[in-house]
Amino acid sequence: MTKATHMSSQERLRSSGLRPTRQRVALADLIFAKGDRHLTVEELHEEAVTAGVPVSLATVYNTLHQFTEAGMIRVLAVESARTYFDTNVSDHHHFFIEGENEVLDIPVSNIQIDNLPEPPEGMEISHVDVVIRLRHKTER
Repeated sequence: MTKATHMSSQERLRSSGLRPTRQRVALADLIFAKGDRHLTVEELHEEAVTAGVPVSLATVYNTLHQFTEAGMIRVLAVESARTYFDTNVSDHHHFFIEGENEVLDIPVSNIQIDNLPEPPEGMEISHVDVVIRLRHKTER
């Protein structure tokens, strides 16, 4: 476990440069209580409502984007209609199970990427995201 795993939500927010408001702390508690995971705005909003946290969908959306900008989570665009937020900010890749909307981590050491193109002048590659789409085998 990393040091960040042991931090309280208030400490995690402060160390990321965010003021620990009541709603941010409540949402951070929900996001990080279950370890590394992938969730959508709608899923977190539903968890908040179930937990009795009075928060709007817009507030959840804005808070997740603030957490992303602060480096606490990262955005994972798997489908055009759905964005996932990943609590694991280390370098890694993903499986996406089509039809189930489930995202699973793949350790970066399991994939080797060669021959990346040169970025345009003045630019550098920050990271490479690989998403491998899976579906259940059909009986033949």
